[in-house]
Amino acid sequence: QGQLVESGGGLVQAGGSLRLSCAAPGRIFRDYTMAWFRRAPGKEREFVAAISHSFGRTDYAESAKERFTISRDNARNTVYLQMNSLKPEDTAVYYCAAGYGSIWSIRRSADYWGQGTQVTVSS
Repeated sequence: QGQLVESGGGLVQAGGSLRLSCAAPGRIFRDYTMAWFRRAPGKEREFVAAISHSFGRTDYAESAKERFTISRDNARNTVYLQMNSLKPEDTAVYYCAAGYGSIWSIRRSADYWGQGTQVTVSS
């Protein structure tokens, strides 16, 4: 609890951009794959993007490719999700997660979760 702290959510018009941030303790950030998930109203939580702790390998959901970019700042122990060309269907609570595995295994299981940050895209 309270290990990962997200920020940067808010209300934006369709076509706009937002950047989400997730700060993590160094002991987690150094060794864990970091990822973003989201849960839209009435839907299951879904994977958005992941980035490995080494080499910065990335993986994206189809819905995020070409619009979203995940990155990490190792000096700040922070992972980012840059979201461009936002659509109303991107409206969701976005969660940061950390998993001791690959950018593919974190889709199934994560070890730490943030509280979430609300993103609302108006049409």
